[in-house]
Amino acid sequence: MKNNQRLYTYAIWLAVFTILFNLAEGIISIYFGIREDSLTLAGFGADSFIETISASGVLWMIYRIRRNTDSSPSIFEKTTLRITSICFFILCLLLAVGIGNSIVNKTQPESTLPGLIISLISIASMIFLIKAKKSIGKKLNSDAIRADANCNLVCVYMSIVLLLSSLLYELWAIPWIDIAGTLGIIWFSFKEGREAWQKSTNPTACSCHSCEN
Repeated sequence: MKNNQRLYTYAIWLAVFTILFNLAEGIISIYFGIREDSLTLAGFGADSFIETISASGVLWMIYRIRRNTDSSPSIFEKTTLRITSICFFILCLLLAVGIGNSIVNKTQPESTLPGLIISLISIASMIFLIKAKKSIGKKLNSDAIRADANCNLVCVYMSIVLLLSSLLYELWAIPWIDIAGTLGIIWFSFKEGREAWQKSTNPTACSCHSCEN
């Protein structure tokens, strides 16, 4: 029992780290995204803020499971998921408008080096979180925690989109690559928004359509 409590404490700290990391990533990404006129990086930063909202729901979920493993999702968790979903859909709309503005005004990033650095740090951090959460989830036999780890895979995919678009632009200054990267962010944001809404209306669902080990 004491060992389980230690594991739940570790899971809580992982959730707190996720929140703090996303906050820092969001602030830094949006700052450099605006400064360098990189729509992909700015969109990535906005996504990080939305992930912070989602992570707060996960933190509450772990507290709830720690108290009672058979308890049902709380109103707070469901509300957090719905807010997260709506924010993702709004982000998709704003990024689509941003793409239109970039095309009309022929806006190109000044530099994508910040995006390159941020994406590499993000990928390394997310891989650490995925492995740690899956390990904890397996030891606690918690489908919810394992599924949360799988959700972090989407963050890795977004980071890869940012990495590739930043690298290609930095090397060859391909004019449309920032728009292509932004479209990738839109796709994953829409997917996450849809899944968050489905989870909010289906209390028995785990997350990200996966409860795999």
